[in-house]
Formats: sequence, structure tokens, C-alpha cells
Amino acid sequence: MRIAPIPPGTRPDLAELEAGITAQRGRVSPLYQVLLNSPPMAQGWERMLTAVRRHNTLPEDVRELVIVRVAVLNRARFEYDAHVPIALAAGATQAKIDALADPATIGPGLTAAEQALIRLTDTMTRDIEVPQALYDEVRRHCDERQVVDALVTIGAYNMVSRFLVALQIGH
Repeated sequence: MRIAPIPPGTRPDLAELEAGITAQRGRVSPLYQVLLNSPPMAQGWERMLTAVRRHNTLPEDVRELVIVRVAVLNRARFEYDAHVPIALAAGATQAKIDALADPATIGPGLTAAEQALIRLTDTMTRDIEVPQALYDEVRRHCDERQVVDALVTIGAYNMVSRFLVALQIGH
């Protein structure tokens, strides 16, 4: 880890923020312990990621498959290890998770909607610009709010994974 984590309970000025993180996450993970070096960033991060995780109109298993794919593409092991159990608990199968393991391909077993969203994830993560044909394919499976929620999820977890990798969190 390139920046020292702040262990929970060691700074009284962070107690309220730590309590909020714990209420949403169940604990103050190593990611949040590093973020606590910048309390405003930790607070904003928590609010945004809570919205992505708890107020998302994508089915929970599909949202987690998207997050797992971002982790694979960005080589973010900490993120991958954190979200595979969440994906499984949400109803994703191990076969679907395995279909995402190779960043060069999308394996078998995903529904048409899941494939479209994973292609969207790949494109946004690698190329940024989304071709109209891919956008149209996603729209055949998702309403406007789901598209917004998918785009925000992909963008947000690219932020997460890039932060984790840059700071070597979870190595």
C-alpha cells in the first residue's frame, strides 16, 4: 500500500465518518482506511458508491457482474475479491463469473442483456466512446434509468479499481 491506512478508532475527528461507513459497509475496509486520509473524499466516495450499490435499477446480480468485469479489465484484485462473493450472494452463478475472467473475451452462459452490458463495460473501460450500435443494443434490454445506472456503475467502479491499483491496495 502506497499510503498508510488510518486504522478505525484511532482518530476521534473521524469517528462520525467511520460510523457512517460502517453502517453502510459493515466495516471500514482497507480501501476506506486509505480514503480516510482525505475525509471529504471518503465522505463523497461513500455517498456515491452507496447510491450505486443500493439505489440502482439494474438487477443486483447483473450490477455485480458489471463490477466484476471492471475489476478483471483493470486488474484490480482487491475489487474482484470483494465483489465475487456479493455477486454470488445476489444470484449470479460461478459460471457467469467465470465467463468474465478473460479480459479478451466474454465467455458463454450470459443472457443477451448481460452480454450487452458486459460489452458496454468493456467499451467504456477500454475505449470510452460508446458506438451507437452498442448503445442501441443496450437500450433494447434496458430503460433509460437502467442505462444511466449502468453507465454510472461502470464509471464509478473504474474510479474504484484505478484508485486501488494506483495505490496498490490489496497487493
